[in-house]
Amino acid sequence: MDLGLKSRTALVCGASAGLGRACALALAKEGVSVTINGRNRERLEDAAEELRKLTDVRVSTAVGDITTDHGRATALLACPDPDILITNAGGPPPGDFRDFSESDWWAALNANLLTPIALIRATVDGMIARKFGRIVNITSSSVKSPIPSLALSNTARTGLAGFVAGLSRQVAKHNVTINNMLPGSFNTDRLRKTAAGTARVSCQNVEEIIAERAAANPTGRIGEPDEFGAVCAFLCSAHAGYIVGQNILLDGGAFKSTM
Repeated sequence: MDLGLKSRTALVCGASAGLGRACALALAKEGVSVTINGRNRERLEDAAEELRKLTDVRVSTAVGDITTDHGRATALLACPDPDILITNAGGPPPGDFRDFSESDWWAALNANLLTPIALIRATVDGMIARKFGRIVNITSSSVKSPIPSLALSNTARTGLAGFVAGLSRQVAKHNVTINNMLPGSFNTDRLRKTAAGTARVSCQNVEEIIAERAAANPTGRIGEPDEFGAVCAFLCSAHAGYIVGQNILLDGGAFKSTM
């Protein structure tokens, strides 16, 4: 299927690795010129070079922390009028909510609620004027099924879902869609980081923790980033203009619900 994205431009945040990189690659394969953002220059340039080798589109980089004013300004300078915006920032650490400081809460809200809102605010009006826009926020399955050890993430990401629920329905008539992708367990550095935290308190190793998660999933495995990227590319496509304000859960069926 031709997704109708050739000649479009995209800003993909947190794209030096993991799910962000997978989304950037999937878009680039569809002919989208991508600007990828990340904090680590070496990792980001390596990711960009890999994308260039795998596709024939323009790939540019914007090094910086997207959760800061400077990082967002750098990204938007590199890609000032994106047709597609993929927001993504590292999730906050796990732990008992009793142990989190006020600064921990503010950091989580800034990264996973206020930063996506700031990026949307900077780009959505241009999309409206051009009569095309696709915004996808990479959040977490915890929006649907809160994870007890991820109180910071549960709170911030659910707040973003509420914001998107309202705004997405205001801009849909302009062929601008906003949706959220909610990943469960995927084969990324983030999974290994959270598994390491569990391993420290359970006297197991990281591989055992990941194997248990895979076995407990209805699919019997964890997800691969390329699967996530493919869904992201479709949500950004010309065919997805009737998908508005949705929380797309990609968790292998782990969340049990009929709704």
